[in-house]
Amino acid sequence: MAFFMSSPLIPATSRHLSLVVALLALSSIAPVQAAETSQAGKALPPVTAPAQPPAEPEKLPTRAEKLDTLFAALKRERDVEKARGIADQIRAEWQDSGSATVNLLMQWAAKAVADNKQPSALDLYDQVIALAPDYVEGWNQRATLHYQMSNYRKSMSDINRVLALEPRHFGALAGMAAILEASGKDELALRAWEQFLAVYPAERKAQEQLGELEEKLAGNRT
Repeated sequence: MAFFMSSPLIPATSRHLSLVVALLALSSIAPVQAAETSQAGKALPPVTAPAQPPAEPEKLPTRAEKLDTLFAALKRERDVEKARGIADQIRAEWQDSGSATVNLLMQWAAKAVADNKQPSALDLYDQVIALAPDYVEGWNQRATLHYQMSNYRKSMSDINRVLALEPRHFGALAGMAAILEASGKDELALRAWEQFLAVYPAERKAQEQLGELEEKLAGNRT
């Protein structure tokens, strides 16, 4: 009697289930392959250059730079009216201390001077200088007040301080020239006017003062 080796038969339901699973597996692979094929066929989006960083804001000139520019223009200008306009801009820069308190004290002092209250004005200028010792116009205005009060020694002391802080201060140079001339020091006054005109050459009054002193000194030498 012969014996035959045979594998057990898979029931129909099991074969059907295996077929369904296989079909499902194939159907899940097909969309992925199709998507990959579709993506491969599409063109890649254009590559854009990275955005440029925003430009830095333009740096504003400092007060010192602004004054340098104005003084250079004043030195070049020969038209009297245009030069006066530049000089006014320079005075405006000098006038602003950068401190609201100091600016207010300066306004009060100017009002006291206008009201002929020199002692009060002098006290206010003293306060300004104590608060802002490097503020040129505080020294200059006190020098002017001392001059008006005929206290030439104190005025000259303040003028020297002004010129130490700002050698181009044409107002202080004019004050120095006036004090020197009033003191009979004509040659020194002449030099002060020359320094003035080296800074502010279009100023007619300074030109006249220089001319008069030159004639006076020339007459004294003959």
